[in-house]
Amino acid sequence: MPAPHPGPFVVIAEFKVKPGALSDFLALAQDDARSSVAHEPGCRCFDVAVSSDDPQTVVFYEVYDDRAAFDAHLETPHLARFRDGFPALVAEERPVRFLHRSCCGAETA
Repeated sequence: MPAPHPGPFVVIAEFKVKPGALSDFLALAQDDARSSVAHEPGCRCFDVAVSSDDPQTVVFYEVYDDRAAFDAHLETPHLARFRDGFPALVAEERPVRFLHRSCCGAETA
């Protein structure tokens, strides 16, 4: 098993939303995002973005202190609400990507 990486753990999730379901999907996503930032001390950022080229494509950009903080996120009631609601709203759930952030442009030296 590889050694844990220092620094923030990044999660990128992408969904193709069914036609006519975007507003319901975004309501679920915003509940999860806002609850994550408000109630999870290890969640640094949770952005929900809609593609300019394809408004049915929604991307989550999540930053956690580390993998353990993300694993704690997986057990939260707000994620359970999202998981219960989103399958009926999406045409495709694309593979989740995991990264380790090496730099944040908002941070100054």
